Amino acid sequence: MAMMHERRFRDRDDAARQLAQDLRHYRGAKPLVLAIPRGAVPMGQRIASELQGELDVVLVRKLGAPFSDEYAIGAVDESGRVYRSPLAAAAGANEAYIEHETKRQLALLRQRRDRYTPLRPRVDPAGRNVIVIDDGLATGATMIAALHAVRAGKPARLICAVPVAAPDSLAKVRALADEVVCLHAPQDFAAVGQFYDNFDAVEDDEVAAILARQGNA
Repeated sequence: MAMMHERRFRDRDDAARQLAQDLRHYRGAKPLVLAIPRGAVPMGQRIASELQGELDVVLVRKLGAPFSDEYAIGAVDESGRVYRSPLAAAAGANEAYIEHETKRQLALLRQRRDRYTPLRPRVDPAGRNVIVIDDGLATGATMIAALHAVRAGKPARLICAVPVAAPDSLAKVRALADEVVCLHAPQDFAAVGQFYDNFDAVEDDEVAAILARQGNA
């Protein structure tokens, strides 16, 4: 019998299929699946198809630390709402830095929205069963920002779904969602990609193509 820390996913599609199985109680209820770009968008396509739901994106950007863009000291959503990590100051992020980084990431969010869904508005989450997905949680900053953003839209039920997560990050998001589905939360978590055999980057063109097909469905 395999130990829990050995659990891996072949690729994002494999992870999405497994998540869809654990979310099957929403099949037929036309849930709104909101994927966090870019990696989760192909996953969202698979999950929306399996659950007979609708796909859109929830756009958030992490705020990178002054000396490491990969380390999230917070995140911002499309409305400009900022989630700030309790560790932001310790990472060297003062008020001026956070303001500058927020403006920079907001500009990128607007560019992405224009590119991803140029011919249709965002799908309204009000009164819907909304499933927010990502390909994994490291610091959890982007998922926290995404859940806050979607909650402001008054969904009937808000679900967070991820294949793998750092246990402390998973604990943070549990307070923000009505339901959390996570397939694997190993104590030896170091990075999301370590649990995938194939973790190739997803490009903007692929995201735009997936969403265009959804809009024409």
